[in-house]
Amino acid sequence: MNATPDMLATSIKMIAALALVLGGLGIFFYVSKRILRKDIGVSGGKMIRVLASQYVGLKKSISLVEIPGAVLVVGISGDAISLLTKIEDKTILDQLHDPGNAQVTPSFSDHLNKITRRFTGSNSE
Repeated sequence: MNATPDMLATSIKMIAALALVLGGLGIFFYVSKRILRKDIGVSGGKMIRVLASQYVGLKKSISLVEIPGAVLVVGISGDAISLLTKIEDKTILDQLHDPGNAQVTPSFSDHLNKITRRFTGSNSE
């Protein structure tokens, strides 16, 4: 009687058991993610929108955040978020909601394209 197990059969059983366990975990996480995402206080639309954000230093920024009924200016640092002010001026709120009226400042790439057009001689705008 030979007491040594067949290595090929044992390794196939081990790989099959591992695949079964990993497959079961994958199915469990997929189903739980689908079910729990619907149950965790998610409403139809986004309740919080970040309108603009500007970095002012290392791990420090100022952001315009729109929540239902208000537009807030918040300061964000590495360890805190602070309310700086609440925008209540009607003209500013109208400009925020209708960016077509607001003055657009050219980006760095716009400036760079303008400078390179001078050197290349093309005037396409």
